[in-house]
Amino acid sequence: MTAVWAVAMVAVQVGVARVARHRAQSAADLGALGAARVALAVPDEACDRAQAITAANGASLRSCSLSDGVAEVAVAVRFVVPLLGPATATASASAGPVGAAA
Repeated sequence: MTAVWAVAMVAVQVGVARVARHRAQSAADLGALGAARVALAVPDEACDRAQAITAANGASLRSCSLSDGVAEVAVAVRFVVPLLGPATATASASAGPVGAAA
């Protein structure tokens, strides 16, 4: 019974970490797309847009940069792993016009 419980706890911990990683990547992708959408028209608002989108997706914006209409965004998602405590999942993404150098 102890072995079954231990295997189940490992599976839960791995699952929690994977979900957090996917949440972080989704927030980064959406933040980069949102920033790139306004990067050429209103570059001063691009990172504010990324900040709002990542926050709405439960992540915190770690960095945001623009270069020739390409937005690069890095985010972090805090989560708690059962028995191990708090952890952070990070992800980054870039988005911009077709053919732009990333």
